[in-house]
Amino acid sequence: MAPKRPKGAGALPKNGPFDGPKTVESPAPKPPVSDALYAALDLGTNSCRMLIAQPKGSQFHVIDSFSKSVQLGAGLESTGKLSRASMARTIQALRICQQKLKRHKVKHMRLVATEACRRAGNGAGFMRQITRETGLTLDIIKPEEEARLAVISCAPLVSKETEQLLVVDIGGGSTELVWIDLCAVPSQERPKAIMRLHAGFHNANNKHAAAKVVDWISVPLGVATLRDHFDDVEDDAARFALMSWYFEEHLSEFAPYKDEQTRAGFQIVGTSGTVTTVAASHLGLKRYDRNKVDGLRMSSDEIDKVIRMYLKLGPTGRRRDPRIGQDRQALIMSGAAILQALLRCWPTDQLSVADRGLREGLLYAQMSADGVLEDGVY
Repeated sequence: MAPKRPKGAGALPKNGPFDGPKTVESPAPKPPVSDALYAALDLGTNSCRMLIAQPKGSQFHVIDSFSKSVQLGAGLESTGKLSRASMARTIQALRICQQKLKRHKVKHMRLVATEACRRAGNGAGFMRQITRETGLTLDIIKPEEEARLAVISCAPLVSKETEQLLVVDIGGGSTELVWIDLCAVPSQERPKAIMRLHAGFHNANNKHAAAKVVDWISVPLGVATLRDHFDDVEDDAARFALMSWYFEEHLSEFAPYKDEQTRAGFQIVGTSGTVTTVAASHLGLKRYDRNKVDGLRMSSDEIDKVIRMYLKLGPTGRRRDPRIGQDRQALIMSGAAILQALLRCWPTDQLSVADRGLREGLLYAQMSADGVLEDGVY
């Protein structure tokens, strides 16, 4: 059954790990003006991630970061609730985040939870528990805000020649897709027009030529939830094919499929651990390098080659592949199935890789609202 769709239509550390189970901490000296620090925390279905950053010109400089796989959505598909074990893991991670926020004396912050907490029957209760046990207040954001934040985080990667843009954010529990028409925007202004969507998909500044959001959708299938749907299928290749077909079925009512689109001027930007892992595998990196991955353009043939390699490796081979990582290996094939379905349906053979996402969007939205960034695209 297709999901219900609403009516109508940064500077990171140079090198970062794959979205694996290890905690990532970036010790740094305290900045001279603590009031200028901003924090963004994203509690997803699989991971808890946080950035602490300082505005710097039209960009921001990351002071500290945190990332840990908490598997908050484990068992959610079958029970409809967050488990005690997953909530305990998450509380433990959030306590580390709270300590970092306190150490850096951060006063400006936006802490959010996404699909797992939206879907769980005890999601709202868990938010109250987090506040009691850590002192942190998290908001469960709606799919539209999640999609909007993903879009603005990817703005610097939008080509000035792009007339039609699809931004895809493959999460643990859901996948957001936003189709944007940039034809009315002068080519030099297109990245900035994307940034102005931080105020809302239908609230672009009238003083400027606006990026038009043609349609958007939040599919309640991400790398963790899609994997759980077909966990009982033993054959690796059959499970992959079923996942890709099932995801494509959930896109049947998404507006772009109603009319043929031309390839010229069309760009897909993908942001997720799946996309960056596939890119790293394509490049044959022995050590992950964000500078080589972020902004990379891959053809559909290159992506298919990586996916065929993953299938040939099988579960055991994928676990041993250092480019995939111990935690990502359990999720990479469901993510690859989503990626393959998208490229099969959309009128382009190129994908732009974004090593950025919700946290960067949260930081930009806060800083933009406070007027602390210079005019430009971060």
